[in-house]
Amino acid sequence: MRRLFYVLAFGLLFSCNTSAQKNETKTAEEFPITKTEAEWKKQLTSEQFYVLRKAGTERPFTSPLNKEYRKGTFHCVACDTPLFKSEHKFDSGTGWPSFDREIKGNVEYSTDYNVGYARTEEHCATCGGHLGHVFGDGPRNTTGKRHCINGVALKFVPEG
Repeated sequence: MRRLFYVLAFGLLFSCNTSAQKNETKTAEEFPITKTEAEWKKQLTSEQFYVLRKAGTERPFTSPLNKEYRKGTFHCVACDTPLFKSEHKFDSGTGWPSFDREIKGNVEYSTDYNVGYARTEEHCATCGGHLGHVFGDGPRNTTGKRHCINGVALKFVPEG
């Protein structure tokens, strides 16, 4: 019995391969749109720069996009890539615009440990700008995901 325990423990120890190990973060130079820090600072407001380029977080309940529910698409404010559709937006009560899914291929993910534990961080797939994080406490009747996005990282483009 003891031998079985050691065999199982050894197998478990060397077969661990978490999803966090599979998330590779691209460097800024690997995105289709790359700019110097000075170029980003010239293009973006100080708050946009802080969030998008320094992975900051805007204060909750400060973005007018938190309550934006017209039909349209939410784009990256830095490079105009469409990221989220209004039909997938919901009020999470957290103070940040929240969506149950992204536009496939336009958002990339990495793992961030900035708060002492692993979180899935979201980036614009075109310019690499930090958008927010995705959590598993979204609407159960759809995807179960909550893409918690900094409103300052987005611009709303109404339908039509």
